[in-house]
Amino acid sequence: MEREAVQTQKAPAAIGPYSQGIKAGGFVYVSGQIPLTPDTQEMVTGDIKVQAEQVMQNVGAILEAAGSSYDKIVKTTIFLTDMGDFAAVNEVYGKYFSDKPPARATIAVAQLPRSAAVEIEAVALCE
Repeated sequence: MEREAVQTQKAPAAIGPYSQGIKAGGFVYVSGQIPLTPDTQEMVTGDIKVQAEQVMQNVGAILEAAGSSYDKIVKTTIFLTDMGDFAAVNEVYGKYFSDKPPARATIAVAQLPRSAAVEIEAVALCE
């Protein structure tokens, strides 16, 4: 099985030895995205909703570069440093899935890269 790295300037560059996404076996695996802006590689400023919005935009840019989209996501994992942010992140996240939302796990963690409050990874169908 071949695999192909997904790269786009519309999402933040990888901050370590990993790809923004990998296409393999009819799927795209989107690496965990934190609220970095693609143009500056800096964290967005604002509350958890602003951060979650940037994360979802980053995920979307990688999906688009892979030839996929939000409606083809089959599984996501959300990492939060504070479960008190669950409802606010849900509100933002829910705007991206109008019908048949993907399977999902939400996990509380002690810390995320660059002290982010939220990180989201995704697996989606792609051609």
